[in-house]
Amino acid sequence: MSESTCAMPKQRKTPTADHLLDTPLPQLLAELDAELRLLPIEDETICGVTEVRNGRLTLELSSLWPAPLRELMARSMLGEALQVPLPALPEPFALTVL
Repeated sequence: MSESTCAMPKQRKTPTADHLLDTPLPQLLAELDAELRLLPIEDETICGVTEVRNGRLTLELSSLWPAPLRELMARSMLGEALQVPLPALPEPFALTVL
């Protein structure tokens, strides 16, 4: 799930799809000045949300999901937020913009 807000992220270089998919996640987050927070989201149908506050991109993901799935969703959420086309997520996963 992805949440849009009125504030846009501060100007940053837009990564390529390959860079988003291949760069180690901690390095990618640092490059994009993005933050990843793990929260105990108990609704198993929600992986997390993306927010932009004060120009900073924040991903809030469920700590209850397995780490590989959180990483997949984090990369997909970054791609959506930065408008970088990425391959579609496997079923039954999908990003929703509110």
